[in-house]
Amino acid sequence: MNDSQTVYIVDDDEGVRDGLSLLLSTVGQSCELYECAHDFLDSYENDKRGCIVLDIRMPKMTGLDLQARLIEMGSSLPIIFITGHGDIPMAVEAMRRGALDFIRKPFREHDLLERINEALNLDEDAHRKALKRQELADKVSSLSEREREVFDKVADGQMNKVIAADLGISERTVEVHRGQVMKKLGARTLAQLVRTKIETQLIEEAV
Repeated sequence: MNDSQTVYIVDDDEGVRDGLSLLLSTVGQSCELYECAHDFLDSYENDKRGCIVLDIRMPKMTGLDLQARLIEMGSSLPIIFITGHGDIPMAVEAMRRGALDFIRKPFREHDLLERINEALNLDEDAHRKALKRQELADKVSSLSEREREVFDKVADGQMNKVIAADLGISERTVEVHRGQVMKKLGARTLAQLVRTKIETQLIEEAV
């Protein structure tokens, strides 16, 4: 379990909330308790880390409704649904929308802890990837307009003399810009530069 992550428990049953809170405390995992989906949404921010343990049936706003709202908001928090015996069709729908799992009540504590740990690992992996994407975006944004032009052309496989002719500059100037690009992007080889260009395109397309 990870202190930097929080397990968000959303369930209208006070006994379930208190029981899960006690269970998580035994493994040193922090958690926050919410009586309804609206309360969780009121406190939600996109930088939340961890996972959600969510009751699928709640008054006013169901677990499925909350899941749909979080998807609209771009949340990447893994969701584990807790369901009753009659909620399996709803749980299957939740899985189709991207939920990590659904656990039927009454559940074994060990099983739930295993799934929560898996969810936290997924969240940690997503967080690392997001940091890497941001780091790459920052590096690319540090390039001057001319350096970005040279970067794009070099990564597309164009020779220095071709780039020089296209941009109306000397081949030596292209070499200088190319050196600066390699330095700013932390690329030691052409292959690394090409890989950076591909990753940059994926980031830009996702925005």
